[in-house]
Amino acid sequence: MTTNHEPEVSSELSEPVERQAASQKPSIPHWYALYTHSHCEQLVADQLAAKGFHVFLPKLETWSRRAGRQHLISLPMFPSYLFLHHAIDLMSYMEVCKARGLVGILGERWDRLGIIPDAEIEPLQKVVVACFPMLPHPYLKEGRRVRITHGPLAGAEGILVQSKPGK
Repeated sequence: MTTNHEPEVSSELSEPVERQAASQKPSIPHWYALYTHSHCEQLVADQLAAKGFHVFLPKLETWSRRAGRQHLISLPMFPSYLFLHHAIDLMSYMEVCKARGLVGILGERWDRLGIIPDAEIEPLQKVVVACFPMLPHPYLKEGRRVRITHGPLAGAEGILVQSKPGK
């Protein structure tokens, strides 16, 4: 009489960890920063929007001089960066990474991406919607924390990075 001493292994325990993680779809969308090749922000934004992703590419209007003429052009507020609002799982991560011109999503790996709080994105959206020129107050110095108290951008907070009042 022989007995079989092989342990029973359930199929759910033998399933690879990657497959289990991919099947657990996160339900809460978060904001993520996408890093692109130089001047590819709009290209990446258009591709991802066509795939159904919610992207945010903040732009500012600025004057440009070419061929002796000056005209108003839109430039990204953060060169080489745009933002994605999505509940990222492995499949959506791979779909985002297929976008031509994208270097990557900021973070350690697909399941440990850098999440940007909604409180950081909302002021940027207010600035973009406001569409008016903004100059800092004369006593403010670069690196100081600022909060707008009146007007359409009331409640927006940030850090003054650079000022070019003559430009």
